[in-house]
Amino acid sequence: MTLARAQDMPRAFARAWGARDASAIAALFAEDADFVNVVGLWWRNRSAIARAHAYGLTRIFAQSDLRVGSVTCRDLGTVAVVHARLHLSGQTTPQGAKAEARQTVMSFVMQRQEAGWLCVSAQNTDVVAGVETHVATGGRLTPTDYR
Repeated sequence: MTLARAQDMPRAFARAWGARDASAIAALFAEDADFVNVVGLWWRNRSAIARAHAYGLTRIFAQSDLRVGSVTCRDLGTVAVVHARLHLSGQTTPQGAKAEARQTVMSFVMQRQEAGWLCVSAQNTDVVAGVETHVATGGRLTPTDYR
């Protein structure tokens, strides 16, 4: 499903998320698109993006709410880079309890097609307040601030 404007991607993604429609999410992406999630899982085509979101929307995010905050769009002609602040609440833990709300920044690389815009690459990054980076020790990543 192509979009009339590249900057419409975050809201279209959130609408499909809210409908728990993994196929609608995947339809926003080119057939050979890439999607990297917050922990670095990398899905390399539309069908993999659909499968991953179908799993997540039924098991991890079935009761979640995804809201779009600020959106920026840098239109480069046939390509555009869109960034969006996303607010996620209602995720469940593996034990079924309600997790705390999270914020992410999602980057979408959009490509103009004949009929409109499709996403060719997306990356979602968790916002971890008050820190600058992660430090790897003992096989774990620890959010860390050097200031």
